Order: sequence, then C-alpha cells, then structure tokens
Amino acid sequence: MSDESTQIAIVDYGMGNLFSVRQACERAGLDSLITNSKNVISKASAVILPGVGAFGDAMDILNRLDLVRVLQDVSASGRPMAGICLGMQLLMTESQEFGRHRGLGLIEGEVVRLPQLRQENKRLKVPNIGWSRIYPTRERGWDGSLLEGVTDGTFMYFVHSYYARPEAAAVKLSFSRYGEFEFCSSVQKENIFGCQFHPERSGNQGLSIYENLAAHARIRKEALI
Repeated sequence: MSDESTQIAIVDYGMGNLFSVRQACERAGLDSLITNSKNVISKASAVILPGVGAFGDAMDILNRLDLVRVLQDVSASGRPMAGICLGMQLLMTESQEFGRHRGLGLIEGEVVRLPQLRQENKRLKVPNIGWSRIYPTRERGWDGSLLEGVTDGTFMYFVHSYYARPEAAAVKLSFSRYGEFEFCSSVQKENIFGCQFHPERSGNQGLSIYENLAAHARIRKEALI
C-alpha cells in the first residue's frame, strides 16, 4: 500500500456497495482504501462517496462520524470527489425524501422523487431498476469531465427512486430517461462529480469513469509537486 497522500478514499458510512467500488478502483489501477477515518479522507488524493439507501439516514451517519466538514473541505481543496448513486444526491443542498433533509451543499439543488409514469398504458415501477442510456447535456460533450471517452448514449445501470435536480444547468453533465421522463443522471462542478448510475456495475464504459478519476487525481498531484 502506498503513502496515504496518494490513496483514493472510499468513504465507509455503512450505506454503500463498498467492495464493488473497490474492485472497480483496482481494475482501473487506483490504490483505494475503504475508510471512515477523518485523517485518511482529509489526506486522500481523491474521494469516492458511494451510497445506497435513504438520504436522511445517510446524512445522520455522516454527521455522527463527523465527516460532513471533512468532505466539504476536500471539495474546497480542489481534489477530485465522486458521488455515486445516493452519494451523488448527498452532494446537493437538500432532499425531499421522507421529509426535508440538508445535504452536503456542494452543488445547489434538491433531490426529488421520480414521478408516477406510464408507458404503453402500463405503469412504470418506482424504483427505477435497470439499464438506461446517458446523453450529454453540454454542447462540448464530456471533454475534460469524468465521462470523457464514454460513448454518447451508452447504457448504465440504475437503482433509484429519487433523482437530483441541480439549480444551475451548467453543472448538469448527462441526462437519462425513465419512460418519457428526462432526469439529470450526472453532474460535474469543477472537481466535484456525481452520477446517479452505478459505474462499477456498468461494464467497461463504467470502468472508464474510474480510470478518468485516477487520471484527474494524478494530474492534480503532479501539478502540486
């Protein structure tokens, strides 16, 4: 294992498929560590915030572990941070899931429930579980983002009942559809990236996101030397 300062911290707050994320990191050549240590997270070269479950419960645990300020400080430092599924939602200002709950506030916006939808006279089930395509929302595509190199319209794997609704169009990186309903499926604001889908469960296209994270962390580290 290398020096802590070169590690990717996978935040362990008991609500994520941590080992699948770690396996994806290893395949992408990332030296990752599953941890809830404030010291390790604060020194990591990049941070991954995974998550599956309820928004309010997740924020309660992050607060109990005293990790909220640490994550906010990491984002302010310019180091890459990636939120996956619930982790993306936690980046937002607040969520409407089972009441109103404050998020990390790294990206302005709210988390809301998918609407009741019908397709071909059939009611679509919520949660949305399965494969959906992702499409760019920016004219320049995904150049310079963690989605760089991902094919426009590729399928990614989703499991969610809620989605993030950012206030600023500029931070929206991709959109997807559930039935005819379009929703934001990934965001990037400077060094902060979030995706509603699970890249670790989305084949080689998903793996490339971890490879891009490794490249961004390496470039930033070299710039500081």
